Amino acid sequence: MHANLRGLVAAFVATAGLIAGPASAQTSDKYTVRLGMVPAANAAQQALVAGKGSATAVLAGNRLTVNGSFEGLPSPATAARLHYGIAKGARGKAFADLMISKATSGTISGAVTLTPEQLEGLKQGRLYLQVHSERGIAPEQGKAQPEVDNSNLWGWLLK
Repeated sequence: MHANLRGLVAAFVATAGLIAGPASAQTSDKYTVRLGMVPAANAAQQALVAGKGSATAVLAGNRLTVNGSFEGLPSPATAARLHYGIAKGARGKAFADLMISKATSGTISGAVTLTPEQLEGLKQGRLYLQVHSERGIAPEQGKAQPEVDNSNLWGWLLK
């Protein structure tokens, strides 16, 4: 009977482990993105931007997975990129390309492993998604701003 009791205890412990899940299971954080038109400096630029969209980003560990959609661009999309802003709400350099439908409406998807700095930036609200199109807002003449080249929509990743 002593052996049976040991077997019963072992079965209970194994079952409890299955119910509770492994201790190393990661939790995930969800972020949302509302894509709106990038700011236009003048009437000529305003004619180049239109559309809207949204996305969700799920962070598991340091892996960020993004899925979303957009519609109403005045010209086909060419790229979707994650950017690291120099401050919350301020523009910054692109650090990852995502997949995007090459159309005026479509989907955005992709995953990226964030560095510790990018992970901290995400928590501070400094990461944003930007959609570029064939005829979006280009850098002002004489100013080198490749991160805004033909940009159309953008939105910050927020909890």
